Order: sequence, then C-alpha cells, then structure tokens
Amino acid sequence: MCLAGKGCWDDMHRPVLLREAIEFLNVQPDGIYIDATLGAGGHAQEVLKRLGSGKLLGLDRDPKALEIAGERLAGWGERLMMQHGNFAEIDALHAASGLPPADGVLADLGLSSMQVDEASRGFSFSQPGPLDMRMDPGSETTAADIVNHADERELADILYELGEERHSRRIARAIVKARPYRVTTELAQVVTRAIPSRAGLHQIHPATRSFMALRLAVNTELENLDQFLDKALAILRPGGRVVILSFHSLEDRRVKQAFRRWQDEGRATILTRKVVRPGEDEVQGNPRARSAKLRAAEKQGLGAGD
Repeated sequence: MCLAGKGCWDDMHRPVLLREAIEFLNVQPDGIYIDATLGAGGHAQEVLKRLGSGKLLGLDRDPKALEIAGERLAGWGERLMMQHGNFAEIDALHAASGLPPADGVLADLGLSSMQVDEASRGFSFSQPGPLDMRMDPGSETTAADIVNHADERELADILYELGEERHSRRIARAIVKARPYRVTTELAQVVTRAIPSRAGLHQIHPATRSFMALRLAVNTELENLDQFLDKALAILRPGGRVVILSFHSLEDRRVKQAFRRWQDEGRATILTRKVVRPGEDEVQGNPRARSAKLRAAEKQGLGAGD
C-alpha cells in the first residue's frame, strides 16, 4: 500500500465533492479559510491554489494526517498554517492561530481513505488489525476497551443509537459471549454470525454498522460535531461560509438542524436548498463518495451569541 510520495496521493485520498465544496466556499485570493478536518489535504490544496495574500489554517486530530498533508502542501509556504487539534475546539484553535475572522470553514466529516486502508489503525475489517479505531492515537479509549469491557446493554445501545443497527441486542449478546477480542476480523465474524440468515441479503457487509457505531463511540464524533456547530459561526466574518460534507444520516441530520436553527435565528442563510450529492461519474470513480452529502450556509450580520 502506498503511504507516502506525491505519486500516490490520488490513490490514498480522493477528496469528495471537490468542485462543489470549493464553489460554495467562494474562495477569494485575500481570504482566510479553515479546513477543520485537513486529512490528506485534497480540499486544502484546491483552496491554496486560489489564494494570493490569503491564508489557510488546516486542523486535524490525527497527527499522521498532519504529517502527510504537510508533505503534500509543503510548497505553499506561509499561505498554509497547520495545527493538531479537534475541530470541536475550533474557536480556541482559531484564536491560537492569531488569524482574523475567517471567510470560510470546511469540514469533511468521518474517515479518510488513508485511515481506512491502514490495517494497524483498526477501522476496517477487510484485513486483520488491532481493535483501535482512534483518530487521535493519544486518546485513551479504544474499540477493544468498549467491546471487551462494556456491559451487554451498553453495547446494544451503542450499536442501535450510533450504528442504527436493528439487530443490536442479538449482536451485543454475541459479542459479550465470545470475549475477549484483539483483532478486527474476529469481531466482524462474530457480528456477522449474530445477524439472522433471513437478513442475509445486504447491500453492505453485515458488520459495517457495528464498526461505524464503535468508531463513533471511540472518537465521540457526534458530540464533537455538535460542539463544532455551536462554535463555527462565531469565528466567521459576516458573509463567511460554512461548508460541511457528511457521510451518514446521524451527521447530516445534525448539520441540517443546525443550519435551520441559524437561519431561523437570522444568523445565517442556507445556500443549499437541497442537499448536494456526488454525480454518478464521481461515484464510479470513487465508490466511497456514494453516501456523501454537502450542505452550505452563509453567515449574516452579527447576531445574539456571536
């Protein structure tokens, strides 16, 4: 697997809805922009191409992502600033950068391809790997901690609420019975066997929802998204834009509700009357784009709380 070198960036991470995201950001040469989930830097690179005197602040909780993006974007010099941190703390990270209010914030939620494809991170069951799933290796809780120590009811709640897994109780019972676990493929086999055979016609692998639920729990992703949405408008100048790409209904629902709330309060205008999805050509070239949804909003004049 290709992990470094300019020749393999496209193989490692294809930014989803790239053209649409850049258009909604409305990048200006002298603007200030924040890529709140930098990843491999695909979206950031397109922003940087359009900057003159402007700057881009790239944030990521994954140190390896910052390292890879730093190599990829090294040629942009002082136009690029990078910080290690969780986008839930975007207000503090923005303040620490010393930059003025931003003209645009982009957040590409969920996993990057490079995280999924690296077996040692434990995000995928396509090949054996440790049950880790931490986006930030410095975090304390791993997936192994949850599946080996949470009680059956807690496990069932995680699978149902975060994975929308309707067989959550059966799966939780099977997980507890077969403890302990060390490897991703062991867990995936137990989950698969726990699902009734009559439910065997799946568009996705039977363990997909359970693994997603565990990943969301390990990284407190929905809680972090809520915090980000509470703070994003405050760091924008009036007229600044927020562009968010989500990949499952729990994320998209939160973004949609936050944007509606902002608009109802007169703090922002929704720019995407209908959610933006990738076209068939993009999906064929990058199957991981299939579930992507993009929403954008523009900040209005200063409102209560800003």
